[in-house]
Amino acid sequence: MATERHYSPVDRLLLQADAALRTLLPFSGQPYRPSPGIVQPDAELNESDARHVAGLMRINHTGEVCAQALYQGQALTAKLPEVRSAMEQAADEEIDHLAWCEQRIRELGSHPSVLNPLFYGLSFGVGAMAGLISDRVSLGFVAATEDQVCKHLDEHLDQLPQEDRKSRAILEQMRIDEEQHSTAALEAGGLRFPAPVKFGMTLLSKVMTKSTYRI
Repeated sequence: MATERHYSPVDRLLLQADAALRTLLPFSGQPYRPSPGIVQPDAELNESDARHVAGLMRINHTGEVCAQALYQGQALTAKLPEVRSAMEQAADEEIDHLAWCEQRIRELGSHPSVLNPLFYGLSFGVGAMAGLISDRVSLGFVAATEDQVCKHLDEHLDQLPQEDRKSRAILEQMRIDEEQHSTAALEAGGLRFPAPVKFGMTLLSKVMTKSTYRI
């Protein structure tokens, strides 16, 4: 019968460092699923549309960087092994989104945000603090965060040029996955955050979206 492997604190720190590098270094995260955009035809976007779509995809890429950091921070401080395992699994699934967004950004002739290391560090700290408070709060934070991501994705889908089917296919699949993560976190016992807390999270997310659209 398989047994859970136990890691020392140093082992866990090394694993976190490896996860950070795989998140932040270009093309270092290998997706488990191919990009949904692969099967879609290329579109002739004018310079303005291409720049706008690249900005939207850059926001989503940074959002996935934050998600990776959040999950890794929570996994580091989670109290129950099953919660830690769930956080690590969610982080693995988000790697797909990270890789898909980066690939699309490069196809549009642009680059990921230079602010990603800053947002990774901030999100990791928030995730670690949530895990220290309680696993229920940690899972609730996942659900609330994924709800915020779904709202951003809906807004971005509305803004995409109709002919850009590659970006649309990517964001639509991300939308499905993020909603599933939110539902799973609540079903696992996550706390439903009150409206004022969600409002504060919305304000913080606007800081990220405004800053990473161009930088």
